[in-house]
Amino acid sequence: MRPFDDIDRLANNPALDKIAAPARDLVHKVLQRQDVKDALHGVWLGHPLHPVLAQASLSFFTSAGVLDVVPRTRRPATVLIALGLVSAAPTLAAGWADYADGHEEQQRVGIVHAAANGAMIAGYVASLAARLRGRSTRGALIGWAALAAGVVGANLGGHMAYHQAMGANHAEGYPHIAPGDWTDAGSADDLPEGEPTRRIIGDVGVLVVRRGETIHALADRCAHASAPLHEGSIVDGDGRGDCVVCPWHGSVFRLDSGSVVHGPATAPQPTFRTRVREGRLELAVTGYPGVPAS
Repeated sequence: MRPFDDIDRLANNPALDKIAAPARDLVHKVLQRQDVKDALHGVWLGHPLHPVLAQASLSFFTSAGVLDVVPRTRRPATVLIALGLVSAAPTLAAGWADYADGHEEQQRVGIVHAAANGAMIAGYVASLAARLRGRSTRGALIGWAALAAGVVGANLGGHMAYHQAMGANHAEGYPHIAPGDWTDAGSADDLPEGEPTRRIIGDVGVLVVRRGETIHALADRCAHASAPLHEGSIVDGDGRGDCVVCPWHGSVFRLDSGSVVHGPATAPQPTFRTRVREGRLELAVTGYPGVPAS
């Protein structure tokens, strides 16, 4: 048995849904403004925000733990703990935003991840209080216990990111596996006006939408969680061109460029060049996501 196999048991334990599901619903009720959710997901950054903030918070706490074993450096350790607690607020907010749009297995691990991090934060609050009362040794001991809880939480977070692919770009492989040369994708005359359609070229599915003489094509697997975009809806992107809305978590992508309008996705959809020859639609993947098809 491998060391992290027990985490998979957490992911497959439906008993955790009794806590995970209400937590998810509560986050959705609290985070109703789309601009706030986009900011917390990291749409503006083009990368999930939570891992970036988590690195900063844990770095403060880890540095404080190191200073606590060095003579006469517990005062700067106190400052580092205070900074870690301040940075924890946006870190937790971003983490909960991502959690609410995960799938069930991710949320089961995520609720345990949140519990470990909650224990860490509570421990550091107690550690800071002890230090401010002049009990530096007690504060250091509590701080090390809190750091141990944080290490557990960090391992669970890493499992979610790397093993469960939470926050990963699920459309990253398209430029590597989709045909780069013009490839027949079926009759162009069969494409309905303004409706999402799925075509297969090579080994990949492609979302195709026709608007008059213009044909847009994007990777069909949503970058956020591999949802089939052809099952989504086409909407007007604030007067700046058509967009597709993911049917699972509501991510919005521009059809002409694949760029993200709204999260939880943060990575753009790979695009395809399109052309019609003798009534046949031909597609070729572009080299880089976000470059408009031509």
